[in-house]
Amino acid sequence: MEMEYRRLGNTGLKLSVLSFGSWVTFHNQLGNETALQCMQAAWEAGVNFFDNAEVYAGGKSEVIMGQVARELGWPRESYVMSTKLYWGLRDDPNMNKTLNRKYLMHAIDGSLERLGLDFVDLLFCHRHDPETPVEEVVWAMNDIIASGKAHYWGTSEWPADAIEEAYDIAERYRLRKPVMEQPQYNLLSRDRVEKEYAPLYEKHEMGTTIWSPLASGALTGKYLDAVPSESRAALPGYEWLSDYITTPDNHARIRRVVEVAKELGCTPAQVAIAWCAKNPRVSTVITGASRVEQVHENMGALDVIPRLTDEVMAQLEGAA
Repeated sequence: MEMEYRRLGNTGLKLSVLSFGSWVTFHNQLGNETALQCMQAAWEAGVNFFDNAEVYAGGKSEVIMGQVARELGWPRESYVMSTKLYWGLRDDPNMNKTLNRKYLMHAIDGSLERLGLDFVDLLFCHRHDPETPVEEVVWAMNDIIASGKAHYWGTSEWPADAIEEAYDIAERYRLRKPVMEQPQYNLLSRDRVEKEYAPLYEKHEMGTTIWSPLASGALTGKYLDAVPSESRAALPGYEWLSDYITTPDNHARIRRVVEVAKELGCTPAQVAIAWCAKNPRVSTVITGASRVEQVHENMGALDVIPRLTDEVMAQLEGAA
């Protein structure tokens, strides 16, 4: 099956239904050469959206992704690049876990320098900042877009009421509105995308660039017996992931996904990714990989999407 391209919410921008992101893997688990192989494989499969964030690997992820894109010689107009701001790279009261105007104006310049780009296509507020007025955030993001340093802006893991407030403020002052959200979405984490954000789709046609379709690898089934020493769940700082994926309830759900995959003759990862893509509210599913073989496997989900009939979807959702 060829790559499908979907509009990002109510914009005219089209993203590949499967995209590629660098959370955890870039620099932490793979270097430039493997990153190049993975990005090239994704590109050859039709991926046109590459997701990043200031905080990933302390800024090194942006450096690697920008270098790879240049080395591969991709025309800038042919791909969509994102970054996300909030966590900061310095232990400073105005540069850490904030969305104040000062931070945002500094941070976008830092990200563009690391990426080696004049602009990013998508710019996300990586988390909600309750200490900064939403009005201040909307004005800053509007001005960043007006300066040509980003084309569209959105949020990541914001509560629905804060997103609604941002829409209202943008409407009131005729500023650039947020057009997308980047929430976690998979067979183990569904409520925010399917319930909390439901009014935002109807009222604002909000797009979503969802992350962790495999629940950080849990839905591949690789953690059912134990946590492999080389896996993400074994990395320092990811103890929470190990606790999350080893609960009895999640084990039972994952085993059902594995069974369905066997029935379809594909991998659990492909089923999990395809399930996310079946949701029409999902603009793109961000996939990740620590080796090129995983990219090829993930892209194989394109062939699984049409095979997820209503009956199969019911089986999977019953498992969740």
